Amino acid sequence: MALSIFQKKSITNLLAEADESEKGLKRTLGARSLVALGIGAIIGAGLFSITGGAAANQAGPAITLSFVVAALGCAFAGLCYAEFASMIPVAGSAYTYSYATMGEMIAWIIGWDLVLEYAVGAATVGISWSRYLVKFLEYYNLHLPPELVMSPFDTATLANGAVVTGIVNLPAVFIIVLMSLLLIRGTQESAMVNGIIVTLKVTVVLIFIFLGWKYINSANYTPYIPDNTGNFGEYGFSGIIRAAAIVFLRT
Repeated sequence: MALSIFQKKSITNLLAEADESEKGLKRTLGARSLVALGIGAIIGAGLFSITGGAAANQAGPAITLSFVVAALGCAFAGLCYAEFASMIPVAGSAYTYSYATMGEMIAWIIGWDLVLEYAVGAATVGISWSRYLVKFLEYYNLHLPPELVMSPFDTATLANGAVVTGIVNLPAVFIIVLMSLLLIRGTQESAMVNGIIVTLKVTVVLIFIFLGWKYINSANYTPYIPDNTGNFGEYGFSGIIRAAAIVFLRT
């Protein structure tokens, strides 16, 4: 029994099962769609909403080095996945790869880890989108009830001093349900929408860089790496690494 939970499945068997399965996933995404999918995952909520906090609280101006460190981590992860995908060209991602190399028990753990990762990631992006929507509506003097834009674990202090507790974050629920319905509609349709969104995001980033370049104040880069405050992860080398972990996680 102890050995069976670590039983591996050979690459030959995995390929044979994929060929014999009538309910297997069809390959509908081309190279462009896959590249767009990767870019869409990289340029996520973290780039637009987390970078400022990481720079202010962890790395300072050296946030650029944090992105270099995070990029190296992304590159190594991408190379590992590329090698595995070329060796085991079947559906299943890390679950299948670990099943073939480390056994059933490890694959089971990794499979549930992936479910947890996607759930947390979807919740994070949903909450970030909700905050953007609230700010956007406030620009037009439209105010949603604070109880309906926060979770039951969040509280907010209103302008009159009253403290309210959240009930449910409806905008976050709405966007997650909407995206789920899009995915249910089909892979090709969701890939098309993803391509449109990625084009929009890349355009926004390029416009921001182009227009904001002339407003850079070089005095803000001195010191480039602020001294550590005495707490781990707040400026200094540890701050750079901590900020790298934050931007890596949220992209």
